[in-house]
Amino acid sequence: MSTCPVTETATTLPELFGSMVFNDKVMRERLPKDTYKALRKTIQLGKSLDRSIADVVANAMKDWAVEKGVTHFTHWFQPMTGVTAEKHDSFISPEGDSSIIMEFSGKELVKGEPDASSFPSGGLRATFEARGYTAWDPSSYAFIKDNTLCIPTVFCSYGGEALDKKTPLLRSMEVLNKQAMRILRLFGNENVTRVNTTVGPEQEYFLVDKDLYRQREDLMLCGRTLFGQKSPKGQELEDHYFGVIKPRVKAFMKDLNDELWKLGVLAKTEHNEVAPAQHELAPIFSTTNLATDHNQLTMETMKKVADRHGLTCLLHEKPFEGINGSGKHNNWSISTNTGVNLLEPGDSPRENAQFLLFLTAVIKAVDEYQDLLRVSVASAGNDHRLGANEAPPAIVSMFLGDELTDILESIVNDSDYDKKEAELLRVGVHILPKFPKDTTDRNRTSPFAFTGNKFEFRMLGSDLSISGPNVVLNTIVAEELSQFADELENAEDFETALHTLIQKTIKEHKRIIFNGNNYAPEWVDEAAKRGLLNLKTTADALPAFIAEKNIAMFTKHKIFTTTEIRSRYDILMDEYCKKLHIEALTMVDMAQKQILPAVSAYVQKLTKLALDKKALCADLPVSYETETVKQLSAYAADMQKALATLSADIDKAEALEDVTARANAYKDTILADMDALRAAADAAEALTAQEDWPFPSYTELLYSV
Repeated sequence: MSTCPVTETATTLPELFGSMVFNDKVMRERLPKDTYKALRKTIQLGKSLDRSIADVVANAMKDWAVEKGVTHFTHWFQPMTGVTAEKHDSFISPEGDSSIIMEFSGKELVKGEPDASSFPSGGLRATFEARGYTAWDPSSYAFIKDNTLCIPTVFCSYGGEALDKKTPLLRSMEVLNKQAMRILRLFGNENVTRVNTTVGPEQEYFLVDKDLYRQREDLMLCGRTLFGQKSPKGQELEDHYFGVIKPRVKAFMKDLNDELWKLGVLAKTEHNEVAPAQHELAPIFSTTNLATDHNQLTMETMKKVADRHGLTCLLHEKPFEGINGSGKHNNWSISTNTGVNLLEPGDSPRENAQFLLFLTAVIKAVDEYQDLLRVSVASAGNDHRLGANEAPPAIVSMFLGDELTDILESIVNDSDYDKKEAELLRVGVHILPKFPKDTTDRNRTSPFAFTGNKFEFRMLGSDLSISGPNVVLNTIVAEELSQFADELENAEDFETALHTLIQKTIKEHKRIIFNGNNYAPEWVDEAAKRGLLNLKTTADALPAFIAEKNIAMFTKHKIFTTTEIRSRYDILMDEYCKKLHIEALTMVDMAQKQILPAVSAYVQKLTKLALDKKALCADLPVSYETETVKQLSAYAADMQKALATLSADIDKAEALEDVTARANAYKDTILADMDALRAAADAAEALTAQEDWPFPSYTELLYSV
């Protein structure tokens, strides 16, 4: 009996994981003990790093990188573009004898000076003011990517204004830590020295054949299809979700996992999503700033790996009309440095009371700042997805589950909780009844669902940086904790004050709790009765960012200055306009240069065929040709009319100097014009021979991999 030989891989997974990261293990091995301790103190407590320490760290980092074949370093940062940025410098330093040495100083590690003039600033700086600074974020490990040592940094202007997505995130984490620590001290907890938020972002995406992708101008320029007749088969059979992964996709996933694991990304779960050609990757949760960095790396790596496999990864929120779009579920929680999840009920009255207070803070935060949560996920792409029976609606609400909701109601009403036996629940006195911990999302329609020990914020689009939503989440919860601490720190009777505070807060903000079907049309009416907002589009939502109450909250906690808030408002509005402008121009280009010529050519082909048939035999039927020519000619006329209207309205919109007015013009007029043009073009596609249509169909794109 023969046995198959065992093939061993060159590197085991534990050896592979984090092999391209200058992580704690590497630092402990390569740094002097005193330097390592000083750096850990910097990371854990946010202390400033002494220059002499920085020089030692930089030299060790350089030696480690050079051993792995690295020749360059870069300060890796996250500007307001939504993608990462980097400027590469070599380690080369000349010596007097025409030779070189490899150098990397503490000064170069800690601070960089890239040109900031071409990044979005929302008016924070004039174009001629080019100076910007990057500063090392020691709490996020350096890593090697594309043979370059990448140092995670923040990015600010010469005047100190934040020009990136990382700086506000770090500020928000620090604020939440400060306010959460005040609460923990009230409960007598003296062991905890740090509170962090943690995130596990699930990433959805599409894979299409690269050659087909390159034949679609809309996909290349806009990330989504602007034209396309629905495929005869979409997701109706529900046979793709969790289905067998195709070999080509499996090979991509394996390669992707390897690359991410090298970078220390905790990629854990992969599967087919609902729509054909749609998939998901989910990591294990990590500290929020690290999770943000890792998610940016994940999106970048997905695109690179897909290209190697002859594929293109689509991260747009709605690349195909008529099937599910892609989201990014943000699993958010609050944890101590002692390993305690503050959103998980404990086994004692004290622990239960602490959990209820943090839970109540989240409830109050989501209710009072539902507008900001909507703003945090607003984008031109996500507008196509939200509310489309595949994603939560634009109305923000939260799901707690029936049992937890019943517990809160019993506290609010001072009534018996009779799950097992009737008992009057009093916060801080009774142990809460045990309710099942559910690690899945128990209500897939809810925008903000409690899932046992965390909240799943489901409104994020797949292309979005998770920084913005988590800045908002961290800050609004910190604000409520601050208010709670102010009240409880001065209480004469803590237990009574605690019970009263929780009871009063739930009573005032329970309108935000909804455990039903968020897709149901009835919910829209019910939400309106409750006074909840329904900000359907980005143009509707963004003005909330500069609302007085929101500016006051952000400035109070020094997350943003008023100037930084207004600049971000301008950047986001301008980005919305620019994306729709590009889409509108692409539609015009494709219709004029591809679709109309193709339809005309096919009409000519059918006309000639009909005439040839009649010439051959006058009695031969030509009804198919005649009717098709009539219909296609009508659709061509509709397209021509829609094109003229769209082009004229684009010019009118672009003539508007005020960015808010321009955004509303795109929302109210341009999108409707685009829909009219698409309707005529898609109808024409249905009648045109496949070989005569100028670009790949939905069927080809969705079923080619």
